[in-house]
Parts: sequence; structure tokens; C-alpha cells
Amino acid sequence: MKNDDFSSKMGLASAMVIFGTIGLFVRNIDMPSSIIAFIRGYAGALFLLVFCLLTKKKFSFSAVKEKILLLCLSGAAIGINWILLFEAYRYTTVATATLCYYMAPIFVIVISSFIYKEKLTAKKICCTLTALAGMVLVSGVTETGVGSVGDIRGVVFGVLAAVFYSSVVLMNKSLGSVPAYDKTIVQLSGAAIVILPYCIATVDFPELDFDRNSIIMLAIVSIVHTGIAYTAYFGSMKKLQSQTIAIMSYIDPIVAVVLSAVFLKERMTVLGILGAGMILSATFLSEVNLKKGQNK
Repeated sequence: MKNDDFSSKMGLASAMVIFGTIGLFVRNIDMPSSIIAFIRGYAGALFLLVFCLLTKKKFSFSAVKEKILLLCLSGAAIGINWILLFEAYRYTTVATATLCYYMAPIFVIVISSFIYKEKLTAKKICCTLTALAGMVLVSGVTETGVGSVGDIRGVVFGVLAAVFYSSVVLMNKSLGSVPAYDKTIVQLSGAAIVILPYCIATVDFPELDFDRNSIIMLAIVSIVHTGIAYTAYFGSMKKLQSQTIAIMSYIDPIVAVVLSAVFLKERMTVLGILGAGMILSATFLSEVNLKKGQNK
């Protein structure tokens, strides 16, 4: 059992490291965010489907049929979330976009208090306010005023991406009867289907330049960051406690911030570093609090 736990932790850690590197690759793909998101959803769903067939995992049509509407809605939210996050990478640093995106757990706390009537404790309120203050420091507004339009736009896209991801988390609370792999296949397929009309309406396909570097980077994002990472992520979750998963998820933003500094030479100011610490610590405390509450 201990070996299984170790393997699961390694699988989850690997998935988090992979997720943390996605910004580096997206920044080097010279294609519209909608195209990247569409191909990622389509390729990711196909990869997982093939994986399930090879490992002889049965697809639960009855469970999927029962929750099909919610699965489609959550899939659409995933697609929009990807587009917004990839846009954030274009307008601001990978570190800033990732940290703003990591506001999602805080939004889950706030939204849950209205939708599920979950009590907002003093600790949760404190974590929410701390994270919001940290986001302000990370955005750089306190040092440069409004700052460049691009940076502010990137922060807005990152926060909106977090909002949509929060909606996915909340909808997944009602999808407990659907197996993890089946749920992900349908959601990724739904994301691709929803994004396709948007691509057709907004992208000038004849003007697209599918250069070799972009194609290679897009293939890596589709196969490694979606297919392989999601397979490792869901494959590890069954044997780990929810609090362990919550804590290990912090590998993602830490990797993103470190790699953006090393490879993209993105530097954060002292206040920005302080803000990053406030966001991560506040989200960490809120996650631990939530998980403990659920385990009681």
C-alpha cells in the first residue's frame, strides 16, 4: 500500500510539474488562443479515449447520460477557461498570469457560500481578503499606477480564467457518479466542440501561419500537457487523500514562477513577491480548511 501511495504521489507531482510548464510552451505558439484551446481539447480527449481502450477501462454510458447537460456545461467552461488563460500569457508574464489564475480556490469559497449556502467563516474571509490584496500587489498597480494596458489586460484575463475554472470545480461537485476518465473525455470533447464555432467566427484561417516551431509546441501542449498530464493526474487521485492533493497542487504555480524567471527572464518586484506569497499562503490555508471540513 505504501508503494502504491508513493507511486500515486509521484504521478500527481509529475502532473503538477507538467501543468506548471505549460505557459512556457504557449508563449511560443504563434497561433490564436482559441485554436490552441480547440486542438488541446480535441487531442486530449482522443488521447484519453485511446488510453482507456488500451487499458480496457469501460466507458460508463449510463453515468454520462445521466449528467450529460452538466458535463457539457463544464466542458464549455473548461474551453473558455483555457482561452482566457492563454490570452493572459500573451499580455502579462507567465508568473503573474499563473498567480492570478490560482485565485480559483478563493472564488470557489465565495461562490459556494451563495450557491451551496456554505458558511463563510472568519478564517475563509481573512484568506479571501489576503489573496485579493496579494493579487493587487502582483498586478503591479501599487507601484506603477494603472500600468501598461497589456499587463492589466493580462491580469484581467487571468482572473476571469480563474472564475471559469471555479465554475468547473463547483459543477464537478455534482458529477461524483461519473468515473474520472469518462468525465474528462466528455469535458475535453465538449470544450473542443464549444470552441470550434468561436474559432470559425473569429479566426482568419487563410492568414494562419503554421510554422514548424508552433506545430511542435502545440503538439507538446496537446499530448504532454493534456493527454499525459490528465492521465497521471486522475490516475493518482484514487489512492491519495484530498488534503494531500490540495497541498501537492502548489507544485504547479511554484514551478511556473521559477521557470518563468529562469527561462523567460521574468522578474518580480519585492511587492510582487510579497503578493505571490500572500496568494499562495492564503489559498493553501483555505484549501486545508475546506478539505478538513469535508472530511468531518
